[in-house]
Formats: sequence, C-alpha cells, structure tokens
Amino acid sequence: MHTPHSTARSFTKTELKLLKSLDTPRKVQDFLDGLPPNFEPDGDECRSPLLVLRTLTAHCIEAAMFAAMALRMHGRRALLVDLAANTKDDDHVLAVFQDSKTRCWGAVAKSNHYCNGYRDPVYRSVRELMMSYFHEYLNYAGEKTLRSYAGPLDLARFDRLGWTTRDGDVWEIPSALVGLRHTRILTRAQERGLRPADEFVRRVNNIERYRRGSRKRFLPPYGAKRSKGKANM
Repeated sequence: MHTPHSTARSFTKTELKLLKSLDTPRKVQDFLDGLPPNFEPDGDECRSPLLVLRTLTAHCIEAAMFAAMALRMHGRRALLVDLAANTKDDDHVLAVFQDSKTRCWGAVAKSNHYCNGYRDPVYRSVRELMMSYFHEYLNYAGEKTLRSYAGPLDLARFDRLGWTTRDGDVWEIPSALVGLRHTRILTRAQERGLRPADEFVRRVNNIERYRRGSRKRFLPPYGAKRSKGKANM
C-alpha cells in the first residue's frame, strides 16, 4: 500500500487500518454509502479526507477526494472528474479509475440519490463513462441537466498543500476543477429536444438515501426482493 508522506504522519493507527482495508473501488464505495451526507449546516465547506474520517459525513466532492486518496493508497492514481450541470442544477464530482486488465473506466461517487453513484469499470473512455450519468442526471422538476465534463484531474499536484490531512477546507481542488476546460456533451438543438422525465421517474429519482438531519438510511418498507425473470417488467 502506497501511503503519501503527509498521510503517514497524520492519520491514527486505527484510521490507517481502515484505509488499508479499503483496497478495492467497491469497498471504498460501500464505505462511502454508509456515511450520511454532509448537509453543511454551518455553510459551504470542502473538508479534507482526514476530516471525512473524523466526522463520518461527506458530500459529493469530499467523498470523491476521500475515494481518490484511498484508491491512490492502493496503487492507483488519485483522479477526479467534474460533471457540470446547467444553471438549474448542481455539479457533481467523481473519483475515476481504470481496471488494470481491461483498461476500462469506472467511478466511485457519493450521491443522496440512486443514480449518480458507483459505476463498474466497463466504460471504454472517460466520455463513455460520463454519458452513463446523463439520462438520470435530473433536477427535482425532472429536467435532464448534465451539460459538460472536465478531467481527469490528478490530485498529486496538490500534495504540497497537504490536501489529504488538512485540518480544514481544501477549496483549491474544486477551484481547479471549475477552472478546467469542460467538454460539452450536447448541441443546442439536442438541448432543446430533450424529453423531461415522466412522473414515475421523477418520483423514483427524488427519493433520498438519507433525510436531512438524520443519520439513518432510507430503505423501502417492502424490502429488497429478487426479480424472477420478467416479473417486474
């Protein structure tokens, strides 16, 4: 396990043991899914991975930075990609990775909605991976709002700033993401022709994994049942 110099001096033995156990993207995603969102009750913040561990909460970019650090500690590069929405929605940040054998791309991501999270490494390019988020990248009105992406950004360039263990915010990273050249994914004509999500899709999309002010995850009251053939079609 590769441990950045600043990390080795700052994480406790217990924290390092946990990070050592997160040795696959799937395990990192499972850990992040178990954390309630950082709803930022005291205002905007962008806390370091160290503070994510200390508070056990994270919003999307905090989770992406944590994931990038954890992946790097196990031999991968710490790469982030920015998904930029139009003015009617929020941007989203992913930690991306490549499968060592297929070289296909996947992503670790935290969202309070079902559709903007993990992606298995089955995508042949970063653009193909980004487009997997397009159809369900919806605002509460059901409008498809994803418009561009940028990156990957290698977080190794921020090592001198101690981004993994800073006792506070790391605004340099979101600022760098916003400043990258973004690649548009739609023409103006395509934007005008987009079909809004129907009522069923909006209702499903607007279910939140964690309710604001609660650390308890939402689960459907009927539980999870396996589909048999086409029974649910």
